[in-house]
Amino acid sequence: MTIDIKKKMDSAVHVFLMIVAAVSILITFAIVWVLIADTVKFFSHEEGGGFPLSIIRFFTETEWTPTFLNKQIGIWPLVNGTFMIALISMLISVPLGLIVAVYLSEYASWKVRETVKPWLDFLEAVPTVVYGYFALLFITPLLQKILLNFGIEMQGMNALSPGIVIGIMILPFTASMVEDSLKGVPQDLREASYALGSSRLRTAFLVVIPAAKSGIISAYLLGFSRAIGETMVVAVAAGMYPQITANPLEPIQTITGYIVQVALGDLPYGSFEYLSIFAAGFALFVITLIFNSIAVYLKSKSMGY
Repeated sequence: MTIDIKKKMDSAVHVFLMIVAAVSILITFAIVWVLIADTVKFFSHEEGGGFPLSIIRFFTETEWTPTFLNKQIGIWPLVNGTFMIALISMLISVPLGLIVAVYLSEYASWKVRETVKPWLDFLEAVPTVVYGYFALLFITPLLQKILLNFGIEMQGMNALSPGIVIGIMILPFTASMVEDSLKGVPQDLREASYALGSSRLRTAFLVVIPAAKSGIISAYLLGFSRAIGETMVVAVAAGMYPQITANPLEPIQTITGYIVQVALGDLPYGSFEYLSIFAAGFALFVITLIFNSIAVYLKSKSMGY
């Protein structure tokens, strides 16, 4: 009797878990379906020239003004701003994350590691809007004072400040993943290096890191995707001026920043202007999907799958 009850309970748990997994998959497909459906509506809208002219304009025009009277729908200004901030953030996150990961993996004792890691996790728990106002009200004025000493002016809204802050924000994520990759390197490689007379530092940078390079690259690609998808920091501190520029001291707009701008407005549902956020969102979805797919492939390769 007891065995039958246990079997029934196991079956019930199995069915419940299957339902939960199926629901999560269905929700994901539903999100993608809504995104694609409204993106198709955007490209089929008459104000954009209709399909397929809208798609051609989307990839060939160099201005993004779908909410203006003179509607330009070139996505490149938003892509430019998105990648500029993401690259700045990686310039902060890559070296600091690698240093932190090497220290925690190769140098720190168990007690120190267990003390430091919760503080790193605490950075992830801080709301992103707090990071946004930190960039706007602290980092930007500080950089303005520093650059002014060199005769360089920086505007209140710019790409540099949010890029730096996002780099700090994703640091715990990248450092933790890099540390996991370093810890996955067989101890035999370290001991062989020590046996040949190499120091701990030389072993870490010439043996351990090259052995874990696939996992490290995967970690930074995931961090890059996370930086691309960041919303509140760029919405608060980067500005709302979509332009193609290589100057991080000027205001720019990212894809997520534009989505926030339009979503908070009073545009009619189903209008060309409203549907533009789905086209921008679909472009962001494709970009992050590409980087995440590469990261997953490299991660599986580093684990020997």
